[in-house]
Amino acid sequence: MRFSQDFAPPGRESRRPGRGPVRTRGPLGALTAAVALALVLTGCGGGTDTGARAARSESAAADRVEPLTTAPKPHLPVTVKSADGAEVTVTSTDRIVPLTGSLSEIVFTLGLGKQVVARDITATFEQAAKLPVVTRAHDVSAESVLSLKPTVVLADTTTGPAEAIDQIRDAGIALVVVEPAKELTDVGPRIDTVAAALGVPDSGAELNARTRSRIEAVQKSAPAPAEEGEKPRVAFLYLRGSASVYLLGGRESGASSLIEAAGAVDAGKASGLKKDFTAITSEALAKAAPDAILVMSKGLESVGGVDGLVKIPGVAETPAGMDRRIVSIDDGVLLNYGPRTDRVLGDLIAQLHPKDGAAK
Repeated sequence: MRFSQDFAPPGRESRRPGRGPVRTRGPLGALTAAVALALVLTGCGGGTDTGARAARSESAAADRVEPLTTAPKPHLPVTVKSADGAEVTVTSTDRIVPLTGSLSEIVFTLGLGKQVVARDITATFEQAAKLPVVTRAHDVSAESVLSLKPTVVLADTTTGPAEAIDQIRDAGIALVVVEPAKELTDVGPRIDTVAAALGVPDSGAELNARTRSRIEAVQKSAPAPAEEGEKPRVAFLYLRGSASVYLLGGRESGASSLIEAAGAVDAGKASGLKKDFTAITSEALAKAAPDAILVMSKGLESVGGVDGLVKIPGVAETPAGMDRRIVSIDDGVLLNYGPRTDRVLGDLIAQLHPKDGAAK
């Protein structure tokens, strides 16, 4: 059984040399096997009850990408090494199909949005909204992609099924697979990789520099407590209420880098959870003892908001649950680790460390 893309927890993929990605089962066995794994990393949401309206405003502002002002000048053909082991020669960027929302974000921000002819369901930002969707649930439709006559297709190692990737490549389309970004240090290399594949390395360098400087500037706004113990403990929960999916993020969830950059401690990681996600239990939450809970906005909506969240067993007994200290960030950008990550980090810092102390 597969749920829609909106109900996919972040996960892992494995690859065959020179072939498309192969899906692997996540740490929760039958539970995560039922929910097809994908990096659904897609502005900003509400913090505590008192911060919900401001968060919705931030979300609207974050629902657009900001292309470079310098027009990109592709130098083609270019041959690049795909993350799945293939050597790929790109001869044209006239018709680009990025198969993840995070890749779409980079392509549009590089200034190549007019050449994009389709989108993955996770490309939620405004400039891509009217493009045809070539994915159903978690899976790419090879037929839909090929019908648009792309000159280059961008995927990452979370894209599947493998048969669809093979079908696109076997049709003679230049298909480049990119490694996914899992932390802040991956942002620059990922931008550079996409820019190189599209023959615009100079634009990639410009975007890389802009993104790095913005992230560094925002990171400086995070408070620096005198002692490690003064940092708030933040648990990242992945929630999909209608699918009965309630997961606690561990070291490999993808959120640790952001939480730590925001001047906090990843409570799941600190409690000893070494993998990506584990089922939420009262015992696991008690051990994590979060002072705040980080969720995706759709996940929070799916459980009935903050009132519904604190009804999940164990949540109300945590310091975060007792204080109703909830940080919500839009699904469309939270874990993208791309050109808008400075906004995500800034919103996370603002919600965790409000100047008026409302969320403390």
